[in-house]
Amino acid sequence: MSALLDRDRMLARAREAASAVVDPELPMLTLADLGVLRDVTVDDDGAVVAAITPTYSGCPAMAAMRDDLVRELRAAGFADARVRVVLEPAWTTDWITPAGRAALAAAGISPPGPAPQRSGPVLLRLTPARRAVRCPLCGSDDVTVGSEFGSTACKALYRCRACLEPFEHVKEI
Repeated sequence: MSALLDRDRMLARAREAASAVVDPELPMLTLADLGVLRDVTVDDDGAVVAAITPTYSGCPAMAAMRDDLVRELRAAGFADARVRVVLEPAWTTDWITPAGRAALAAAGISPPGPAPQRSGPVLLRLTPARRAVRCPLCGSDDVTVGSEFGSTACKALYRCRACLEPFEHVKEI
């Protein structure tokens, strides 16, 4: 019973440490709030394994996420810390927590709306996607897209016509 209790405490500490790691591109979000941190487990050999899912195929932040998770887990006292990449199911912006959405808005970034529901192949669009976007600064929905490409591939640039401020929007995936 004592070994089981120790393992439960170890797992709780590992989950707490992993849940504190922030996203390298959106540092107002933890990987847990972004929905990228899928699970934290302890193997039979005592290794802590954090499972993460990339926001999209080829996400350049994955190496930084992995390194940050390993560093944080080791700093929390887990000498054998590993990261496993989980590709199924694919990440969706619907996995961003309510706290994560609030943190994005507080940082002046428009959080995503509901992710598109798909069955079958993804259709190629040659025009900008239509999104229901609100200005995170004044709340107006009178916005215009400036560019489909923001500081990262997962964000688009918008400008509010009401308050005239530019802002980024996390694209629905």
